[in-house]
Amino acid sequence: MVSPDTPILKTLEIIDASARQIALVVDRDERLLGTVTDGDVRRGLLKGKSLQDPVSQVMNPYPTVASPYDSRENILALMKIKQLKQIPVVDEDGRVLHVEILQELLRPVRKENTVVLMAGGFGTRLRPLTQECPKPLLKVGDKPILETILHNFIEHGFYRFYISVHYKAEMIQQYFGDGSRWNVEIQYLHEDESLGTAGALSLLPERPASPFFVMNGDLLTKVNFEQLLDFHTVHRAKATMCVREYEHQVPYGVVRLNRHQLLGIEEKPVQRFFVNAGIYVLDPSVLDLIPRRTYFDMPSLFDALVKRQEQTIAFPIREYWLDIGRMGDFERANLEFAEVFG
Repeated sequence: MVSPDTPILKTLEIIDASARQIALVVDRDERLLGTVTDGDVRRGLLKGKSLQDPVSQVMNPYPTVASPYDSRENILALMKIKQLKQIPVVDEDGRVLHVEILQELLRPVRKENTVVLMAGGFGTRLRPLTQECPKPLLKVGDKPILETILHNFIEHGFYRFYISVHYKAEMIQQYFGDGSRWNVEIQYLHEDESLGTAGALSLLPERPASPFFVMNGDLLTKVNFEQLLDFHTVHRAKATMCVREYEHQVPYGVVRLNRHQLLGIEEKPVQRFFVNAGIYVLDPSVLDLIPRRTYFDMPSLFDALVKRQEQTIAFPIREYWLDIGRMGDFERANLEFAEVFG
């Protein structure tokens, strides 16, 4: 913050020394009078101002400001509309509280929720590709499938990961290590024998303190994990399953009958279903239902929760989603990767 009579040169030195790249012109009570950026100074110099003139002669006297009650999303929207990189936040009397910086707002908020990635499968349907390489390490685009999944979570602020490994576990561990290459934490759950999509959770060394993610390590998706977590929390769910709409066209005319009486014929009808998308959010308490070191899959876990009349909900995925289960899926993923994830 500078006073109105601070020389332009001194103000420039302050701007250059600060990572925020802005100076706030304030009165004695720290009420905001205007803002100054490098661009304001340059425009002033073009109009004949001297570096020794007071900064009040080049400041913007009508700056865009935010209230301390404005949400992060509202401030980001305001920055986008006004094409600003900084917005001062002032109280009801116009006193400066702090400055919101675009670069800092765009940085994801670090989240403590654990993410468990299932990467222990054999990938038999993708042989011979998986004879020498586990499926999560197969490259789609310029990186392994599992690395793309990791990046997607990191972009939303998640940094605590467990990777469940079994088939060619040493290759996965060698590639991802402890996660320091991505500035995250990675630990491993070692399945001595295949434990299924839920059984490996019994190997967690400690119970997560908050809802946690479980995701198959052979999926590519652009689902917003923050929105998924919010959806789970708002509905106070014990377990949330991501689902994907699947269409199947019957290749024949379907006949409706009442015993031997023909009621009608529907030609090649399209049937629509919701299918399990392999992404889940679970409350830590559901771990009590998972037998230790025993094969147990996610459908069985959800069946158990439904029978107990626990709050189990579905989150429909409308974003890009692809299960890389067969060779055709792998080829499609490589064709679409640059457009979707580039």
